[in-house]
Amino acid sequence: VQLQASGGGLVQAGGSLRLSCAASGGTFSRNTVAWFRQAAGKEREFVASFRMTDRNIAYADSVKGRFTISRDNAWNTVYLQMNSLKPEDTAVYSCAAGERLIVSSIRNHGMYHNWGQGTLVTVSS
Repeated sequence: VQLQASGGGLVQAGGSLRLSCAASGGTFSRNTVAWFRQAAGKEREFVASFRMTDRNIAYADSVKGRFTISRDNAWNTVYLQMNSLKPEDTAVYSCAAGERLIVSSIRNHGMYHNWGQGTLVTVSS
């Protein structure tokens, strides 16, 4: 399965964007799909995840209540709806897929074996 992330762009603080992570050559039916982000000069950080097998969803505290992760009914696209964006949300956002991840490992980017390219989100103040 190949992952393709899209939907980034420039938005003013308080605005919204929706990122998409599309799978080609297969579906996400057995995966955990997550979004990570990396701001300039900072380490990659976990944003949100969706475990397909039981619909377990997790969010970083910094985005909880503002971001929503979801999937389509065909199991081949995962979305990240980002509302009330802040300048500190500016980063390159990447989606990743992993298999058989337990809850305690979901936030660890090293546990994901399949990565899409990043999409840049810039939030202006």
